Amino acid sequence: MKTRRFFGSFFLALLLVGLLAVPAEAAWVTDPDVEAKAALLIDRKTGAVLYALNEHDELYPASLTKIMTCLLVLEAVDEGRLTLSQEITATPTALEGLAEDGSTAGIEAGETLTVEELLYCLMVVSANEAGAILAEKISGTVESFVDRMNAKARELGCENTHFMNPHGYHDSQHYTSAWDLYLITKAALEHPMFMTVCDASSHIVPATNLSPERQLNNTNFLIRSGREYYNPDVHGVKTGSHSQAGNCLVSTAQHASMDLLCVILGADRIQDEKGIWWTYSFVYTDKLYNWAFDNFSYQVILKEDDVAGEAPVSLSSTDHVTLRPERAVELLLPKGVELEELEKTLTLKSDPAEAPIAEGDVLGTMTITLDGEELAEVDLLAFTNVEASRLRVLWRDVKQFFSTTAAKVVLGVLLALAAVFGGWRLLFSRRRYRYGRSVGGGRRRGVYRGPRRRR
Repeated sequence: MKTRRFFGSFFLALLLVGLLAVPAEAAWVTDPDVEAKAALLIDRKTGAVLYALNEHDELYPASLTKIMTCLLVLEAVDEGRLTLSQEITATPTALEGLAEDGSTAGIEAGETLTVEELLYCLMVVSANEAGAILAEKISGTVESFVDRMNAKARELGCENTHFMNPHGYHDSQHYTSAWDLYLITKAALEHPMFMTVCDASSHIVPATNLSPERQLNNTNFLIRSGREYYNPDVHGVKTGSHSQAGNCLVSTAQHASMDLLCVILGADRIQDEKGIWWTYSFVYTDKLYNWAFDNFSYQVILKEDDVAGEAPVSLSSTDHVTLRPERAVELLLPKGVELEELEKTLTLKSDPAEAPIAEGDVLGTMTITLDGEELAEVDLLAFTNVEASRLRVLWRDVKQFFSTTAAKVVLGVLLALAAVFGGWRLLFSRRRYRYGRSVGGGRRRGVYRGPRRRR
């Protein structure tokens, strides 16, 4: 099933229509107020976009960059180029150029940590040096690793992304978008170790050759119990901030059966009248999750064994076959939407479908829309086998043969030869007829036959 994007503007259109056409108690969902540079809220189950603000704008990601770095490290582990228990010693070249006031885990040149511990340093306290150390180990140089980052972004379909480093230091040519960060995070979440690391509210790094054990506390206050932003439904993923990027956050949240992913870029940090500082990447993330949980619910649109239509059939004594969806279709919809308002459009691959048809053959698709907005598309399969009629197939093959160019050429040549042969026979017959009349035909007179013999 191919799910489609579900834009926030769609709900605004529904609101305008709904206020005119339905009672007040059936009012549609209104968008929440989010004043970040960009925001995106996506249902991970269906891919539906519940809220979008400037989701394709090129913006600075700060330490959200480390999501891509972590993804490439985990891919290297999967491919056998690294192991989580493998020890890496930090080199002076890996630590060159790192700002002293940047986020760090205090790793020094010559210090040895495992790949796993470096990942915790990277994702929990956003240690810049951990990203550089891992990058150099995987690709030989940090610069080569950055090339790999950009290649991976293109592979994932990121159209507004360009990386200049593995940690997120500001560079005018280091940018991405909320949508591209969703694609990168989606790929990273396919690795179980990714969420294990980035959802840790704290982590203790064992003592190394240069340091006693140290405790890391996650920079994401939404997953830190006891912090003012704490939300038990939220898990991971990564914070990021610097003066040019503002405050950024990628996270996920699960509530009841809902599973959402949120991206916030360029939020402010504001002090209120009581002197309390509020980081609005946390505030807006929490706001969007609660808005979605309060206003949306999953609805089953099609079950796997539902009859989804019929397809006409040729070359068989059966004139049609029943269709069913490839899989169940479940959509996250505003709670005010009734299933009867959804429009289901059936598109056949061929009309009619030719027998033989096997159960499970894909014969078409069904598109589900609401007020012209496409929500989902699912393949339609044959419910049963349909046998072909041998006689009808033979007749079809004969017609197809004589409709081909080669057959037409052969038939034309045969007709031409037949015409030539017929003409030749006709001409030869006429010549024989004329010769017979001039020699032996008609009355016999004036023909000398020699002297008559007397008897």
